[in-house]
Amino acid sequence: MESYEVTIGNKTLPVKCIENLCGHSMERYKIHAGKSVNIVKNTQNHVRMVEGEQYAIETFGTTGRGHVYEDLDCSHYMREFDDECMDIPIRDGKAKGLLNIINREFGTLAWCRKWLEEFFPRHIMPLKRLVDAGIVKAYPPLSDVNGCHTAQYEHTILLRPTCKEVITRGEDY
Repeated sequence: MESYEVTIGNKTLPVKCIENLCGHSMERYKIHAGKSVNIVKNTQNHVRMVEGEQYAIETFGTTGRGHVYEDLDCSHYMREFDDECMDIPIRDGKAKGLLNIINREFGTLAWCRKWLEEFFPRHIMPLKRLVDAGIVKAYPPLSDVNGCHTAQYEHTILLRPTCKEVITRGEDY
């Protein structure tokens, strides 16, 4: 982010960081790999970055309070990466069929519920069973104060022996 304020219409609003969001480490087919990178100063959570690791360095700005909460009506999901989640017995045939489609079409990458319509039109209850079993993780929308504006910026970095390479560097950077 390049400014502490934004002008929308004829009104200039202060911008602050969203304090309870952060960047994260990444691994092959595992977008959220376990290490968090805070965007605001935090004396409790120190992350040691190691050569060869990749990170999604994310900043989030808002004209609201600077603290988000999970809102209603979840539409985005991701299958859990851990192998022990694959050992959870699924007794419901429809949930088992839906999991097979999720594994085939998306693997451990994020997806939204509307993408299932083509493969499994009546997926809501089987999906709920997979979420309740801990096999699929729900990512509900995040909200700040009603009517505020928010923005996210992200770059992926790779820690090399001699430098930190910005992998997502493009014409707009």
